[in-house]
Amino acid sequence: MRILKKIAKYLGVVLCIPLSYIIISLISSYITVNKNSASPEKKHTIYLSSNGVHLEIIIPKSEIDPSILYSLKYENDEDFFSFGWGDKTFYVETPTWGDLTFINGFRALFVNTSTLLHVTRYTHKQDDWVAITLSGKQLKKINQYINNSFRLNNSQQKIILPGIGYYKNDDFYEATGNYTCFNTCNTWVNTGLKQSDIKACWWTPYDFRLLSLHQ
Repeated sequence: MRILKKIAKYLGVVLCIPLSYIIISLISSYITVNKNSASPEKKHTIYLSSNGVHLEIIIPKSEIDPSILYSLKYENDEDFFSFGWGDKTFYVETPTWGDLTFINGFRALFVNTSTLLHVTRYTHKQDDWVAITLSGKQLKKINQYINNSFRLNNSQQKIILPGIGYYKNDDFYEATGNYTCFNTCNTWVNTGLKQSDIKACWWTPYDFRLLSLHQ
């Protein structure tokens, strides 16, 4: 009987950890920061997109700082650039959710791992993108945030992983920072919005709240 009580106690502790994470993350997701309102100075537009789990930031080429385009692979007719950040192994070994394994998922969430930037290029705006209007100052900050997320080589060029993209219009680049359950792909997007004085969550590992804030 005493053994059963000990097992129940340890199970309770183990279950409390993910439950606490979910509760805290949901509460913090609904605390809004940078409650900026409409302004005539907001003449620029960027977008958010999600595959149902993973958020990315899309910037029209006309709004991208030249420092981001420098050493970036793209074609002249590609006018929109989508930027997503995430765990290196997860990105490379899990192109679809069907490729997800327990080991890759566990390692991405609970081990301090290296990261990549996923850059996808589009010729046209997609209907499911969520638009965000910005001032020139906000646009400059989000550009700086994305540019600083690229890891550079000794020649100050972006480090592409050749042949790793999922399609013909996307590539992966070495990124700065480390991925954990507290610093996820969606946290990266949220942090970029926060630091750029754009409406965001206090902290969130989810996509749904950021999308709803700008719809």
